Amino acid sequence: MHMHCVQRSAIGGIASPIIKSSLSVPSTIMAMPSPNSLRVAAAQMTSVSDLAANFATCSRLVKVFFFSIFSFLGSLYFLSYFSLLFYILLCTVFLLNTEYWVWCEKEAASAGAKLLCFPEAFSYVGTKDGDSVSVAQPLDGPIMNQYCSLARESSIWLSLGGFQEKGSDPQHLCNTHVIVDETGKIRSSYKKIHLFDVDVPGGRVYKESSFTEPGKDIVAVDSPIGRLGLSVCYDLRFPEMYQLLRFQHEAQVLLVPSAFTKVTGAAHWEILLRARAIETQCYVIAAAQTGKHGDKRESYGDTLIIDPWGTIVGRLPDRLSTGIVVSDIDLSLVDSVREKMPIDKQRMPIDFWKAASL
Repeated sequence: MHMHCVQRSAIGGIASPIIKSSLSVPSTIMAMPSPNSLRVAAAQMTSVSDLAANFATCSRLVKVFFFSIFSFLGSLYFLSYFSLLFYILLCTVFLLNTEYWVWCEKEAASAGAKLLCFPEAFSYVGTKDGDSVSVAQPLDGPIMNQYCSLARESSIWLSLGGFQEKGSDPQHLCNTHVIVDETGKIRSSYKKIHLFDVDVPGGRVYKESSFTEPGKDIVAVDSPIGRLGLSVCYDLRFPEMYQLLRFQHEAQVLLVPSAFTKVTGAAHWEILLRARAIETQCYVIAAAQTGKHGDKRESYGDTLIIDPWGTIVGRLPDRLSTGIVVSDIDLSLVDSVREKMPIDKQRMPIDFWKAASL
């Protein structure tokens, strides 16, 4: 493991040292938050067909987040070149020692993110379509229990988007977005409604419905960072769903854990996310899978956090790296945008459009 220099983040804040290991984990920290802000984080990773390896990555990302806050605060005091080198060496020793991983995690929790979001298929990506059915488990099974324990031990809420939940028959699973609170309790879950049955231009044919059963319910849940609207990946292309989350379920923050393909991501990922943020006047947190998961599947990456005006306020510097991006969100901005542009009061009811189409 070696350390790279401190750099300025893409969102104007001060970044912690980027840590490159066999996991290749950079971590970005914003400047000190305002009194009304709430800190959130979104992960980017390359899941594989190894449950244990994916859990180890998720666990390290949780702890890297806490380490990076410690790193940022420490850098305020170690200003000279030689002092900084000594400090980096000290932090490297911390990272190499499991005991200090836990120490950094617990010490920084009170100043860290309230919510850390993982991407779709965080726990498993098979080598071919349908492989994930074989590892599907109920939400009270041992795989999800591991992640609930991670949330409890870290005292942080987790958004676990796209878990392979056991379906109603042996041939199908549910692509389920799970919200776990800081005590390790599952607060809510949403089953992906829109399944990815697509012939990607210049790519391959996907048929998620062949092994996944669609959900039927729209889900929003209260959290320490506001009211969350839950979705998964391909849902992003269906704005009606997000309209319902905003105007009927009063969502303030939309979560879009995803595994966009390389082709569709390059063409539409950022545009769609910013559009959903603008038209709903919500924050959007989009944790993304990235890179090659095997010979037949590759994800676009580009984890983003977007404010209700459509401005990108958090972005990983490297679209293909494993790491976390951190941003401070302010729900008073949500209120301000909605007050100044009151689309909730100006939008027409569905009956108006039915009559207008005649």
